[in-house]
Amino acid sequence: MTLWTRAQQLPPECLQKVRMIYVDHFPIEVRHCLASWIESRIWTAEPEDQQRSFVNELVQEIQTNADLMLSPDMFVTKMKLLEAAKNFHMQYSHAPQELYAYMRRCLALEMEVIQNAMGTPYVAQPHTERKYSELITGLQTVRQKVNIAGEEIRSLQANIESLSLQYHECLKNKGHMNYLQQQTVTTERRDLVACLRGQIEDTERKLNALVAQITQSQMELVDHMKENITNLRQLQSQVLDDELIKWKREQQLSGNGVPMQSNLNTIQEWCELLADLIWTTRQQVNNVARINSKTIVELRQPHLAEMLDDMSKQVTGLLSTLVTSTFVIEKQPPQVMKTNTRFTATVRLLVGGQLNVYMTPPRVSVVIISEQQAQLLLKSDTQAGKGKQPVECGDILNNTGTMEYQPTSRQLSVSFRNMQLRKIKRAEKKGTESVMDEKLTLLFQSQFNVGGGELVFQVWTLSLPVVVIVHGNQEPHGWATVTWDNAFSPPGRVPFAVPDKVTWGQLAETLSLKFSSATGGSLSEDNLRFLAEKIFRTSLPLNTMELNAMAASWTQFCKDALPERNFTSWEWFYMVVKVTRDCLRTLWCDRLIMGFIQKKQAEDMLSKCPPGTFLLRFSDSELGGITIAWTGDGNEVFSLQPFTSRDLMLRSLADRVFDLTQLQFLYPNVPKDDVFSKYYTKPENEMLKNGYVKPVLVTTLPPYMSSSPAYAHSPDSHRNTPSVNSSYFGEATPIQVDSLMNSDLFEQIRAYEPDNQSDDFDIYSDMCLK
Repeated sequence: MTLWTRAQQLPPECLQKVRMIYVDHFPIEVRHCLASWIESRIWTAEPEDQQRSFVNELVQEIQTNADLMLSPDMFVTKMKLLEAAKNFHMQYSHAPQELYAYMRRCLALEMEVIQNAMGTPYVAQPHTERKYSELITGLQTVRQKVNIAGEEIRSLQANIESLSLQYHECLKNKGHMNYLQQQTVTTERRDLVACLRGQIEDTERKLNALVAQITQSQMELVDHMKENITNLRQLQSQVLDDELIKWKREQQLSGNGVPMQSNLNTIQEWCELLADLIWTTRQQVNNVARINSKTIVELRQPHLAEMLDDMSKQVTGLLSTLVTSTFVIEKQPPQVMKTNTRFTATVRLLVGGQLNVYMTPPRVSVVIISEQQAQLLLKSDTQAGKGKQPVECGDILNNTGTMEYQPTSRQLSVSFRNMQLRKIKRAEKKGTESVMDEKLTLLFQSQFNVGGGELVFQVWTLSLPVVVIVHGNQEPHGWATVTWDNAFSPPGRVPFAVPDKVTWGQLAETLSLKFSSATGGSLSEDNLRFLAEKIFRTSLPLNTMELNAMAASWTQFCKDALPERNFTSWEWFYMVVKVTRDCLRTLWCDRLIMGFIQKKQAEDMLSKCPPGTFLLRFSDSELGGITIAWTGDGNEVFSLQPFTSRDLMLRSLADRVFDLTQLQFLYPNVPKDDVFSKYYTKPENEMLKNGYVKPVLVTTLPPYMSSSPAYAHSPDSHRNTPSVNSSYFGEATPIQVDSLMNSDLFEQIRAYEPDNQSDDFDIYSDMCLK
């Protein structure tokens, strides 16, 4: 992502600071239009001998960019660029080093504003910037060649018109000469015939030379247009197959927490340049074909007509590919989609403004289809010709909209703000498949008219895979399906194939990104090894490379229950992420929570510490629970009943640490007030406005703790969670509950049952209470 792209994403007050940097000496229009070129030249200091040519190169680059601005709404910007080029040449042609240094200072100030606003340093990507600069240069080169082809066409047309006039004049003279030869011969007529014969011979010589010139010009022109089409095809492939596909992949990975680097607005600029060049080239080919068809019959070249017809098909195919490929989903619908819940999505046509598609505002419709229907749609599209309309597998409310054009941003898009999936029709399940394993997709369809209806394009695009749920209890497994698909989907796959196994290194990276994006804090190597132990449930190699090479399967990831538990390793991790994000973010980022450590290991560590030493770890037995383990008298280690999100909403973990006087030192030996005090809730010293005194909840240990320390080891037997043997669960109950959750009957029941909106993530306790 360029520095300028980052700057455009700043909040208004910071963006105003950036605007103040660029004044008359360095207009902001130059900074905007030449962003990639400027940054590629100025990131690293150039030797003084190279700086001498900087002003001339800058002026040339400005003029080249200005030449590309053909639309009326870019007229003012074009004038400002040309004025800036003139001023740069007048003021700095004798001192190019001054301009170079001044622009470096401006970029440094801009970077400082961005770093202060975002809190993170900006790291330039020279290779990426160079690649972008090469792409822009390639487009500008083709623009120049297309302009040259336009001049050649005008010259060809002028020559053909001249040829036509001379040819008809020659025919007229021949007719006159033949008439005179048929009359009685006189001296005057004989002289006139001789004069006409001389004129005819001279005209024929000129015509032969002009015909040879026209024939050569036509072949050269065809070669130039062929070269332009080849270059456009290569550049379009670079934009669509590389940059746009990369943006789509980044969009998919962002669902797992990976920050996006590509910018859709930049890609739109490239696509608009391509659209303009392709459309111009198509008109040029058609103009040459029209000129050839109107040429006198004797001079027409049949092979030329065939070549032009083939070129017309090629360039129209390029335009078709560009239009259909740039119909993209800018904002994806939620990948875990709940029935009867409002959701949004935005689709955009990147070349809609350039090709004036908005002159006939297109309508977009949305339907939900199955994975199998997506495969059939893709297959019928590749086989050419329009296939059957896909079979919908659900009903979506408010699923049509009209695309609107925003002149300031040149964006043609439509936002669906109130869509709602009313019902869903499931496919038949195989083996151990559950409804949360089923991947569906939203199909967006429209029709675009280009060139005033000259060309009509049927377009469609598919959303990322979505998992449809009917209750919050199904959300964790739904996110497991989505997370695995986002992370490991191969390029160019058949919808929506993913590998059944990946290496632990790949899975560890995915889990780490998922955790850090949700909580703001990263996972250490020890944390990841702990997660690996939960997934593999066997002794792991000490060597990290060997561990990363181990194969982790989809079944191990989210299907197999942990030993002596009725939940999977993914459900445990998912609830840890949830409780950390909602209640423990600051403590985790401050490294006050050890978190990922086995109970036995924690007891071994604490048993060697003085009384009052404690640590915070995530519970193995209770989903989304965090417990406090501490050393008591006689180096005996105790563990509190885990606190869940609901507990921590009532009183924060830091306040509970403050309440318990038995806790003195955070492991290994840090006084607790030194690190936790900034998170303590300040006591209220005044009465409430209504005159009442607000009570305060305080965490204490039971009075019989000293006589029955075993209490602290085991969870409360009356607590309604899946990690305890409560009266609600028999030994076989968890299996029955899992099979019920994965059934269509469960969905039908939930469809008519009010959902508990207070906390969708507390999955099992919700289910048990009901």
